[in-house]
Amino acid sequence: MRWLALLPIALFAALGGFFLSGLFRENPDALPSTRIGQPAPALSVTELPGKAPLTPAILTDGEVKLVNFWASWCVPCRVEHPQLEELAEELPVYGINYKDSPEAALAFLEELGDPFAAIGVDGEARTGIDWGLYGVPETFVVAGDGTVMLRFAGPITRSVIEDSIAPAIEAARAR
Repeated sequence: MRWLALLPIALFAALGGFFLSGLFRENPDALPSTRIGQPAPALSVTELPGKAPLTPAILTDGEVKLVNFWASWCVPCRVEHPQLEELAEELPVYGINYKDSPEAALAFLEELGDPFAAIGVDGEARTGIDWGLYGVPETFVVAGDGTVMLRFAGPITRSVIEDSIAPAIEAARAR
């Protein structure tokens, strides 16, 4: 019966250890992904009218690339758009339009410019689920063999490019 008296203390200590482990991981703000080091999941996307279609073969075409989930209704997607245009000058950027109408997506690209080499539409969120999406925007660095090298959740900023995306691109190119 004495061990029952120690049970609350043991539970409290276990919870405390769990919370402390989150504080001391490499980047406590980063959302973890099981996709890192794994093959990119299948694509279940449709075409955006008038745009080059994103096909599964693109993911393993030998080139390092970015895959960006975005939507016209997403305010942070507007914020990151200039950085995507800049990155598109260095490597192919592929877009997956997430839970959006084709008309709104096309208007967004007409207004802000189109940095995407090809676009797929994930209207039912099936691809987003398969890729482990938390929300939009999210960007993945994918090696030429289709391996996911980095997942970044949130809008891309200059510091994100320098601290996370550029090193992942270099690591993917060195594979």
